[in-house]
Amino acid sequence: MKRLLSCTSSEMLKMDGQELKQAILASEGRTVMTETVVAIEPLLGDLTNAELAVSFGSDMVLLNCFDCNNPVIKGLPECENPVEKLKEIVGRPIGCNLEPVDLDAELMEERRVISTGRQARKETYIKAQELGFNFICLTGNPGVGVSNHSICEAIKEAKKYFKGLIIAGKMHAAGIDEPIVDMNSIKDFIEAGADVILMPAVNTVPGLSEQEVTEACRYIKAHGALSLSAIGTSQEGADEGTIREIALLNKRCGIDIQHIGDAGFCGIALPENIMALSIAIRGKRHTYHKIASSINRYKDKPPK
Repeated sequence: MKRLLSCTSSEMLKMDGQELKQAILASEGRTVMTETVVAIEPLLGDLTNAELAVSFGSDMVLLNCFDCNNPVIKGLPECENPVEKLKEIVGRPIGCNLEPVDLDAELMEERRVISTGRQARKETYIKAQELGFNFICLTGNPGVGVSNHSICEAIKEAKKYFKGLIIAGKMHAAGIDEPIVDMNSIKDFIEAGADVILMPAVNTVPGLSEQEVTEACRYIKAHGALSLSAIGTSQEGADEGTIREIALLNKRCGIDIQHIGDAGFCGIALPENIMALSIAIRGKRHTYHKIASSINRYKDKPPK
C-alpha cells in the first residue's frame, strides 16, 4: 500500500476503509483534512468549498451540515448523487459528519436541534454507504449535545452498516461539560471499532496539554487506530503563524491526521491557512505536488 501522500486521485478513490487507513498511517503524520460547510453558498460562488480546499493542499475533505436525507452540496450543479460527483471533481476521499445526539445529557447551553439526516442513526449510516462516502465522522457541532457515551454507542451501530473509515471523538464540548480528551472514552471508542480517534488540537481548547495528547496518541497507535487533531474553534480564521504553531506542536504529539475546520469565511478555513498547515507538516514540495497534480493524471493507467 502506497502512502496517501504519494497517491494519485484514482488510487485514493479506489481504496476501501482499511486501505485508506493504512495509506494514512504510512504517511507518518503528513495528512491534511479540511472541513467545509455544504449547506451555505461557498466562498467562490460557483465552485464548491471542497474544490477550493483541495486546490490549497488538502488530502481529505469532511462535509459539515450534510443532510443524508436531503443530499445537497452548495456549489455543485444539480445531479443524482452529489457525493459521487464531488469525488469525481476533486479526486479526494470525501466524508461527512454524523452527530450522535444525547437527549439525556445536561447541556451547558441551549440545545441546537438538527435534522434527522444529520444525526448518527441506522438510516444515515446506510444512506452514507449508498451515497459513496469514504469515511464518516461521529462528532458534534456546538450546542448539539453530543456526549462521549453517545459517540461510543454510535460507533457500535455504525460498524454494522458503514464499510468505510470511521472517525470518532469531539473537537470541543459540543454543548456538554465533560472531559473532551478522556482516556477511558478513547479506550471505549477503539474497542467499539473506531478507526480514527478525533481530539482537539493542542492550543485550541483551554487546558489541553501537549502531554495529554502525546499519551493519547501513543495509546491509540499501540492499539491499532489512528489519531486526528482538529482545529474546530474558529482558529482556522487566525493568522498563518498560529496555524503553523498548532501544526508543528500536534505533529510532535504523534498525530496522524491534521484537521482544519470550516469557520473562516463562508464555510471554509482561510485558504492560505490550509496551505500553511500543509507546508508546516510536510514542506512545499509535497504541498505543491498535491496542488498541481491533475485529477485526470493516470486516471486510466496508474503508474507502476
